[in-house]
Amino acid sequence: MDLKTQELIKQGKMLPLMEEFYTIQGEGAHTGTAAYFIRIGGCDVGCHWCDVKESWDANLHPPTQTDLIVANAKKYAETVVVTGGEPLMWSLDYITTQLQKQQIKTHIETSGAYKFSGVWDWFCLSPKKTKLPLERAYQEADELKMIIHNKHDFEFAEEQAAKVNDKCLLYLQPEWSKRDKMIPLIIDYVMNNPKWKISLQTHKYLNIP
Repeated sequence: MDLKTQELIKQGKMLPLMEEFYTIQGEGAHTGTAAYFIRIGGCDVGCHWCDVKESWDANLHPPTQTDLIVANAKKYAETVVVTGGEPLMWSLDYITTQLQKQQIKTHIETSGAYKFSGVWDWFCLSPKKTKLPLERAYQEADELKMIIHNKHDFEFAEEQAAKVNDKCLLYLQPEWSKRDKMIPLIIDYVMNNPKWKISLQTHKYLNIP
């Protein structure tokens, strides 16, 4: 990679774009909402159940002009979801500023494990045990989405919920491959602990991206 490209990536004017697509948000507080997803390559958090492991190696995803990504989003959507990979590995100040200039709402889905950047209308924090969020992520979170893969994850969810701000919405989401086993446990848990809500990967039930 040449020095000019490296500098543009550092400025956030180029990003290792894995894919971009217009679909329905399937998870969390905005389930059922049309949104344009921008998936950025690169992640070292290493969740064994990740369903987009092909996003992990940023070198597989060519640097793309951020202005082009914004122009593509404008054709389709009033809301953009920046996801990954782990999007906060990259500077997101430029892309979010440009999107908001176009009156596009900016949402992010992140583990919170990297330095905060960007200007966000909605900040979805999904902490992972392998690489915990930084303090700023807990402060910024509008939504805490905890993936439930086993019974111990309920304990981890409570530990994380104790760190977020008072306005943050709390969601438990079954890990897809364990959903049949974990959904009954999550239902019982939410009924006994009604500060939590259930998030399902409805896009997978709808068979959409």
